[in-house]
Amino acid sequence: MPTGLSWTELDRSVDDLRAVLRFRGASLEARSRRRLRVGAGVVLALTLAAIVVPAYLRGALHEEHVGQFLPILPSLYLGFLFLTILTASASGGGRELVPRDQAVAFPVSTTTDHFGALLMAPLNVAWLMQAWALLGLTAYVLGPAHLWASMLPVLVWLALATALAQVAGWLLEWVRRGPHGIWIARGITAAFFLLLAALILTHELTDVLDRSPTVRILLAAAWGAGGSWWSLARFLLEAVLATAVVVVLGAVPARWALHRTQREELRLESGVQPARNNPGSDLVAMLRVDRAAIWRSVPLRRGLVVLAFMPGLVAFSGHLEWRMIVILPGLVVSGGALLFGVNTWCLDGRGALWRDSLPASPNLAFISRVVVLYEVLLFSAGLTILLAALRAGTPTADEVVALVCATVVVAAQVVRASMTWSVRRPFAVDLRSARATPAPPVVMVGYSARLALSTTVTGMVFSGLALLGDWRFTVLLALTMLLWSSYRLARTATAWTNPQVRSRIVAVVAS
Repeated sequence: MPTGLSWTELDRSVDDLRAVLRFRGASLEARSRRRLRVGAGVVLALTLAAIVVPAYLRGALHEEHVGQFLPILPSLYLGFLFLTILTASASGGGRELVPRDQAVAFPVSTTTDHFGALLMAPLNVAWLMQAWALLGLTAYVLGPAHLWASMLPVLVWLALATALAQVAGWLLEWVRRGPHGIWIARGITAAFFLLLAALILTHELTDVLDRSPTVRILLAAAWGAGGSWWSLARFLLEAVLATAVVVVLGAVPARWALHRTQREELRLESGVQPARNNPGSDLVAMLRVDRAAIWRSVPLRRGLVVLAFMPGLVAFSGHLEWRMIVILPGLVVSGGALLFGVNTWCLDGRGALWRDSLPASPNLAFISRVVVLYEVLLFSAGLTILLAALRAGTPTADEVVALVCATVVVAAQVVRASMTWSVRRPFAVDLRSARATPAPPVVMVGYSARLALSTTVTGMVFSGLALLGDWRFTVLLALTMLLWSSYRLARTATAWTNPQVRSRIVAVVAS
């Protein structure tokens, strides 16, 4: 039978995509639908604000600020493509429209899966924040003249970059699932990062970015602001056609990847683990189980590597000062919690029934999950800080204290919030898939926005305290915030020990 793409298959995949979206929408409660509409309205309002406010803010500021942002805009456009490719590659091409277990009863074609991954890619705060930053900076540089026209090239670029990233993600996933694919993919990733490090150390990265083809995007935006309609229309036509072609052709590597066996996942599930000595206590036994559940999970392992290295590489290439590095741990730990912490009991899956039947105190299970989550977040933040410190110079004592306090405090805040959400709103998720997320995408947007806001504000507060020159204020504030987070975490632990609450969570995650 033919295996190539056809227009009939594309039409059928679009129809299947509508049906799956309606199916997922029908499973939502009325309250969830209202939240979804409110969330969509908030995102739209913030997008408009990100465009309009900087455009009209330009007149209130000095012109030299515009000159500072103008040369780096093409590099920022290219950076959006790079980070989107990295996200898609780490998650195996994108997000799953239908979980793997459900897809058995509701077979979805690979083309439909590809279209669904594209549609759900923007449901990510990292994607939204980057998009808002690009739109806002472009509007600020070009001003309010013909604002709608100057934004069109940037919006089309966001779509094209997302489509290109999905193609790259599917291709890398196809390589991973082939013979010796895991090592080949690791080699490709290592070679890329070594090349990037070489460009940074030889100070040639700026020259490479100056020759970026994304300069045309800035030129097209300037044509729109200046009223050069013919040049703008020609660019938009080319970009829209390129986006459509990439979207359609992306179904080919998606088919290649999804028709191959998931080697890495199956190797971990079918592997033989040597027996270890009996643990000294029930808590140690639970810690072993929780740690193994994380480090033997493909999506969690990939995500933690990306979270640990990417912010550090950005700081390394940007030569950040220590007071700016203080903000990085908040970004890393909030991203780490989004891998599994916001729905931490889903790690047990069907094993939650067995685990809840063990003759051990439920407090031990809660403490174990808190300790492991805190360990993972501190480990990721530590690697980021280590990379950032390589080119940051020698810090002062106040900067070191501020960095340590900020890292400990934001990790405690994120653990507290994650455990609260895990108890209040559990979800049944199969984290064996490399493309799985611990909660539905719309819910993840809300979680990530709240975590990013709180951790960024906390990091900025400690960054400001580093300038005061008195580390005692920093330590005092850190202790106060840790006490508050501990109090809130103790309340969540009390709720978990309630048999009715615990049975509801176990029933959901094991379903």
